[in-house]
Amino acid sequence: MLALPALAQNKPAADKKIYCWDEGGRKVCGDALPADAVDNARTEFSASGMATRHLDRAPTDAERVELEALAEQERVAAAAVAARERRELAMVESYASEADLREAYQHRIGLLETAVKTSLLSIDGLRDSLVTLLRRAGEAELSGKAVAKPLLANIQRQHQVLRRQQALLQEQRHAHAAADEGLAAALERYRELKKPGTDGQG
Repeated sequence: MLALPALAQNKPAADKKIYCWDEGGRKVCGDALPADAVDNARTEFSASGMATRHLDRAPTDAERVELEALAEQERVAAAAVAARERRELAMVESYASEADLREAYQHRIGLLETAVKTSLLSIDGLRDSLVTLLRRAGEAELSGKAVAKPLLANIQRQHQVLRRQQALLQEQRHAHAAADEGLAAALERYRELKKPGTDGQG
């Protein structure tokens, strides 16, 4: 920094700048910025020695990727907030009363309950069918015969279908629980938006 006055005297023109940048852990100053220091952190001074601008070092490729990923996360989060606000506004405009909102949710919950019951019946039927096939395979082995390939393929196929149906049942149960929770949350938010003085007042 002691060199700043001398540099300023050598370059008295008002438009001249003095640069001080980090180079290998030490500070270097000059009236021209080397090409290999363009990405380094630096402070720019006027010819009189007054600091006019400070620039951080340019990010590395890895840091740039991380910054871009963070920006994308922020964009997605902002889009989600905007979508939620649109849904809430649509909810207020679509339902004239809490009773209408509750009826719509109850209809959806009823459909999910029916889907769960249907899946349970399907699983019972698939399990019974699989037990029958396994019994046939066991009888063949007990009689000293090899289990026929078509029977083995049938057992494997039936087992796969059963597992898929069980996974579907889990999804339906989660959706049912979410709908129950969603009704309570939707009613609370509906009441908030319907209060006088709110943007969602109908």
